[in-house]
Amino acid sequence: MSTPATPIVVHHLEQSRSQRILWLLEELGLPYEIVHYRRDPQTMLAPPELRKIHPLGKSPVVCVDGLTLAESGAIIETLAERYGAGRLTPPPGTPEALRYRYWLHYAEGSAMPPLLLKLVFDRIARAPMPFFARPMAKGIVGKAMSSFIQPQLTLHLNFMEGELAQREWFAGAEFTAADIQLSFPLEAAQARAGLDARYPRLTDWLKRIHARPAYQKAVQQGGPSEPLN
Repeated sequence: MSTPATPIVVHHLEQSRSQRILWLLEELGLPYEIVHYRRDPQTMLAPPELRKIHPLGKSPVVCVDGLTLAESGAIIETLAERYGAGRLTPPPGTPEALRYRYWLHYAEGSAMPPLLLKLVFDRIARAPMPFFARPMAKGIVGKAMSSFIQPQLTLHLNFMEGELAQREWFAGAEFTAADIQLSFPLEAAQARAGLDARYPRLTDWLKRIHARPAYQKAVQQGGPSEPLN
């Protein structure tokens, strides 16, 4: 089966992980429709309407051929396997296939947790609070950042930078859906977690994915791609 029976419906939350799904669909040339959702301007959380589609009320969620799929990695893996016809996935049994599966899971399982912690602690530091509580909060945030969060971010950025010293794309010589999956944490790192000129290979990788026509079309369809959480 190379194409779905009807267009894939993407329940797309602005500035979220679902941008990757739009990009994947553009790369595969699959027909899709978008249902747009906006974040609550105060909490920046997804609206309650998404819970009508999936109990967790998160994005991305896609509906395809009678199935409702959630979780970025699971969606990417399923769509690429069912409709990719070999595109964006390395041949089974190859070293590239092993790296592909690793990076597909690494993006959310290892790269995102320290980025999420940084986002949370940054918001704590900026949150309104009584003046007498601010020094204590500032101390807790500073200790967490210096002793754990920033060292973890540096560790992962150095790791990924080193991996790109060995190959052009994360799985190997060819662009794959693993690169799509990694776009969210690396764009988040560039926006707010220290991914800068100290990491020339990661910076070049970001420039290359942003130059892909399918990426640009996905941004046109889904809105700005700066990741929030």
